[in-house]
Amino acid sequence: MNPFHEHYVLSNQVKIPKIGLGTWQISNEDVYQVTLDAFSAGYRHIDSAQGYQNEKGVGLALKDSGLNRDEVFITTKLPSHIKGYQETLDSFEQSMKDLQLEVLDLYLIHAPWPWNEIGKDCTQGNIESFKAMIDLYKQGRIRSIGVSNFSVKDLKAIIDATGFVPHVNQIRFYVSDTQEEIVKFCQEHNILVEAYSPLATGRILDNPQLKKIALDKGVTIAQLCIRYCLDKGTLPLPKTTKHFRMVENAQVDFELSPEDIRLLDEMKLK
Repeated sequence: MNPFHEHYVLSNQVKIPKIGLGTWQISNEDVYQVTLDAFSAGYRHIDSAQGYQNEKGVGLALKDSGLNRDEVFITTKLPSHIKGYQETLDSFEQSMKDLQLEVLDLYLIHAPWPWNEIGKDCTQGNIESFKAMIDLYKQGRIRSIGVSNFSVKDLKAIIDATGFVPHVNQIRFYVSDTQEEIVKFCQEHNILVEAYSPLATGRILDNPQLKKIALDKGVTIAQLCIRYCLDKGTLPLPKTTKHFRMVENAQVDFELSPEDIRLLDEMKLK
């Protein structure tokens, strides 16, 4: 399996490459070269956010890459603290200006609450923001829309209020932290789960249990964890600034046995 040549198909039939490059904590100055390196490594799916403050670098890299626009899938996100219909439209226009795009591939509500007020009830604001995104989607400005960090309760609230099922929910997902309740709900409603931090932001790369399985397979721990995400039906977004790691992280054309999956499912990593 070459993830650069394989796609998931969203509920609206839009194709999305099976692995994307995460750009969280990559500065606007650095992300330009990182994105170009990703393109040269074969990536065609870049995950950005207005909150990362690196949309300009991503947009410039896409412009300078020489790639056709329809070859690349670009995601960005509405900042977590922005809630409301007009506020969402305004933020979207700023993102499009910074990315230098006319049409965005995927737009997400970054979180159901502001990052500095985790758990705050912003249900009505999320509904209004999602209504704005639905209108942008219907106008052809966005090819697909969704959310990030949404619980089952958060998802139900916007679906019940709008009658529109998000195409994507991007959540934290890695070996030993698989958020099963959310994943089950998403799969039942044909919502693709994108796995951010599939390597647990590097925290599990020295784990002896994972190291043993990876060694037996002749792969890296990162490759093992990314393959696991794919086998669980999620779309991993590994983040790296190193070209050789980008190449390595996409070399996941090996198989995990049912026993491997069982072991990984049952792991309790710190």
